[in-house]
Amino acid sequence: MRKILFALLCIISFNATAQDTDTAKKKLADTLKKDLLTAPDTVKKLHSKTAALIPPAIFVVYGISSFIIHPVRRFDYYVNNNFNKYYPRYSGSLENYFQFAPVALVYGLNLVGVSGKNTFIDRTALLGLSAGIAGISVYGLKNTTHRLRPNRGDYLSFPSGHTANAFMGAEFLAQEYSGKSPVYGIVGYAFAVTTGVFRMYHRDHWFSDVIAGAGFGILSTKAAYLVYPYLRNKLTHTDKTGKHTMVMPMYQDGVKGLSFAMEL
Repeated sequence: MRKILFALLCIISFNATAQDTDTAKKKLADTLKKDLLTAPDTVKKLHSKTAALIPPAIFVVYGISSFIIHPVRRFDYYVNNNFNKYYPRYSGSLENYFQFAPVALVYGLNLVGVSGKNTFIDRTALLGLSAGIAGISVYGLKNTTHRLRPNRGDYLSFPSGHTANAFMGAEFLAQEYSGKSPVYGIVGYAFAVTTGVFRMYHRDHWFSDVIAGAGFGILSTKAAYLVYPYLRNKLTHTDKTGKHTMVMPMYQDGVKGLSFAMEL
């Protein structure tokens, strides 16, 4: 009798576990379906006013002007000479971590239950789009301008990639969480400014490189939040039968491509 009871308990336990697993899978599928196939107009758009584009645009113009306006370029030398005079170089590289701190804060806050403005998938797509815009603009200019770094390491000084990454992440954090509290944006931008200062402190960049990098980083995120809802509307839509379809980028076994999904 004991063996029979034990066997029955095992069967009941197995069935309960299987049901829990099925329930968990169903919840995961429902969550993904909700995130991936939600109507495009639920995406929270850029909440900055047009005037907020002026400061980063000025940063970019200032950085570019260092190539043609001599007083701007001389200020680069002045700042660098002061670092050489008052602050000896050291081999630290904290900015390698600080540049990613704002993005880490976004996902860390989400992990502990503080929801951002957009769903996880939309937020991640926005981050990817921001990084793509920043990467094309920043690294395209690095290979075009051929500016020598203050430490003479290479000719990829303008603009600062670390600073662009940091300010892109800071604006990303501000877009997702400043609606809850302005403190989040302040913390993100504090990490970004520190990253830029460290790039000059280590003689990796000129002042104009850092200023331009900040401008490109902010504008990249703002541009992503501006255009993403329209891109999502094109890639995720409802067909004539009322079913959702979706096109997404994919990467598998070293091959890049597009994946197509349709609600059945």
